[in-house]
Amino acid sequence: MNGTARITAIDAMRGMAVAGMILVNTPGSWLYIYSPLRHAEWHGFRLADFVFPFFLFITGVSTWFSFSRYDRRFSPLLARKILIRVLVIFAAGIFLNAFPFRESLSSLRVMGVLQRIALAWGIAAFISLFLGRRQLLITAAVILAGYWLVLSLLGDFSLENNLVRSLDLKLLGENHLWGGRGIPFDPEGLLSTFPAVVTVLSGYLAGGVIGADYTGKLRKLFAAGVLAAAAGLLWGTIFPINKSLWTGSYVLLTSGAALSFLAVFFWLIEVKGWKRAVFPLTVFGRNPLFLFILSSLWVKTTVYVIRFSDADGSRLTAYRWFYEKLLVPAAGRMFGSLLFALLHIALFWLLLFLMYRKKIFIKI
Repeated sequence: MNGTARITAIDAMRGMAVAGMILVNTPGSWLYIYSPLRHAEWHGFRLADFVFPFFLFITGVSTWFSFSRYDRRFSPLLARKILIRVLVIFAAGIFLNAFPFRESLSSLRVMGVLQRIALAWGIAAFISLFLGRRQLLITAAVILAGYWLVLSLLGDFSLENNLVRSLDLKLLGENHLWGGRGIPFDPEGLLSTFPAVVTVLSGYLAGGVIGADYTGKLRKLFAAGVLAAAAGLLWGTIFPINKSLWTGSYVLLTSGAALSFLAVFFWLIEVKGWKRAVFPLTVFGRNPLFLFILSSLWVKTTVYVIRFSDADGSRLTAYRWFYEKLLVPAAGRMFGSLLFALLHIALFWLLLFLMYRKKIFIKI
């Protein structure tokens, strides 16, 4: 298997993750969401909480293969490419936070999903160029253990008093943090980026195990994933599983699940030849960050820019109008909310399919 060749299993899993992001982030109404598609309120986990770490994990896997053309060694050329990509993705995240440019810079949120991807991937990419497999494992363990220690000693695991929030308040300021939980707190905070680095590294290490010959390795990878997830559940009894804090138990649980999924995907797609069956996911997987940016811009446009007049003269956002006037009457509030997200996935897939047919792949 050539390190620079396209690997369908990786594209399909990446496509599954980004489609999951749209499904979770684009309900017709945040009041009507089926429980598995709603993030855990604080501690604990639901299906939705696996989507983002799966994306970071598969980013790490693809990085192992893409770095093969550089012999996985540091070079000024590769360092420049990594830095440029980090800056571009981070800047795209800032742009999404600012769009449609109605708020002042004094209240602009600094962090976000793309910023988390940029920083976690960039740090993991540089680390992987200097350390061998054994050293990467030790580094990952030290990061997770150290993160547990500082969160335990310098605060607690509550929303109000955790160290992640305290540092963000000091370094970024409360006006630049997300306020979706009622107080300034950013689920993609600065300190919690470090355990997210481990999520990327876990994917990179998985890519190294698969390597050029994965024959006979997939069962072991699947079993290792199950054991890692079980270890995360066990650790979660004393270090709560928490996506917003990206706790070490959460890293083990989600990375273990992602590793098992990766083994299944490789077996079904690369061994059994199910490439045509996963073609819809592959389409998403070839333009993942472009899709995420496009979907985010579309949502913000329909919420903040486009408005329709209701029969009583009131103004409704295009987002709300489409949900309440078209989908609620046809499918009800709960299923209509899910259908809203599924229709967005379908429409974006059609666009990306056309891009796929024309071989338009936007690398970000």
